[in-house]
Amino acid sequence: MALFMDTRLLLRKVKDLRFFTPRRNRVKTKWAATPTKHPPTSLSLQHFDATYSVQLGQLWPSVRAAMLSERKYGALLNNFSHDAILAELEAQGCRNLLSDTDTKAHLCLEQESEVVAGVEYSGVSISKTSDIDGHKLSALHLSPHIKCFVFPRGDITRFKPARPDVCGLLGYYLMDAASVLPCLALDVREGHNVLDLCAAPGGKTLALLQTQSVVSRTLRLRRVLNSYIPKSLLTDQNLRITSFDGTKWGDFERNTFDRVLVDVPCTTDRHSLTEDENNIFSKSRTSERRRLPQLQLELLMAGIAAACPGGEILYSTCTLSQIQNQSVVEQAVYVARENHGINLQVVDLRPLTHMLRKTFHFAPDLHLGEMVIPHLAANFGPIYMCKLRRLS
Repeated sequence: MALFMDTRLLLRKVKDLRFFTPRRNRVKTKWAATPTKHPPTSLSLQHFDATYSVQLGQLWPSVRAAMLSERKYGALLNNFSHDAILAELEAQGCRNLLSDTDTKAHLCLEQESEVVAGVEYSGVSISKTSDIDGHKLSALHLSPHIKCFVFPRGDITRFKPARPDVCGLLGYYLMDAASVLPCLALDVREGHNVLDLCAAPGGKTLALLQTQSVVSRTLRLRRVLNSYIPKSLLTDQNLRITSFDGTKWGDFERNTFDRVLVDVPCTTDRHSLTEDENNIFSKSRTSERRRLPQLQLELLMAGIAAACPGGEILYSTCTLSQIQNQSVVEQAVYVARENHGINLQVVDLRPLTHMLRKTFHFAPDLHLGEMVIPHLAANFGPIYMCKLRRLS
């Protein structure tokens, strides 16, 4: 009993010591600095567990583990840089992702014939090129100017930051290598007039500029381009960078562009899981998040209207969400035909995914478009892409 009383007395004395602590050394927890009870990253994980476990089924646990792990990057080579960056990257053990392709896919791609089949999506008949298993495919053309270097599958080595060359241009741009795929799939060629509808922060725009084609699309994008592109090209009268509302672009320049990239704002799944700052799952941004599919549809419709007949539109996101991916494309195809008299054809991207399946992990049996899903051995993505050809 005496020991118990002594202990209580000692604890009281220790507690009272705070009154003898100089005021300047006291630390008071401020209300504004207390941790959020439900941080956005926690809310996003709860949302993804509820939706993607149903959407992806048995794939979700492995995809979940990969998305919560450190992502893997690629180095987009800057063709305008004067340093011997190519040799340096190869000496580190990197390889151009297009140099390690599936040889069986190459054999199929030599077929020049094209078969068009009718496919039903939500009551809308869409013509789609086919069929990789039947060895009849559209000829696949990939720009030789877009070079993205990656470390081998399973190798998680980090790239060193790029250094400026003698002209002040950086030798490569670090980005998720899967983000290059929409640019490759867009098949930009010499003489094409290209619109990048949602250009910032600039990675995909930079990839498109490696083809030295014309790109249309304030401050952040220009800052990126100034670090990689010679000023003589940036000041060219054919290159425009604008903050004009992308959803209205179809009214501004209709039937104009040979190629249109519509890389829309989305839930940005990997960022939502790992960063609380600027997180779309913040409670203050709930209404913004709920409106995303409508915004995505408006942007895709603007891209379709801006494309000329015969032109091609590439829709892409960095989310696994079916509502933001396939559903948006289906709605756009329907609205374009019923409300605007524009017929669209879905271009089969399986030749590209079969070529690059040694580097990326693709979702199986996707009914519309293609998607890179994160995998611990190939931790790129998520990236969804669907290519449309405007027929009229």
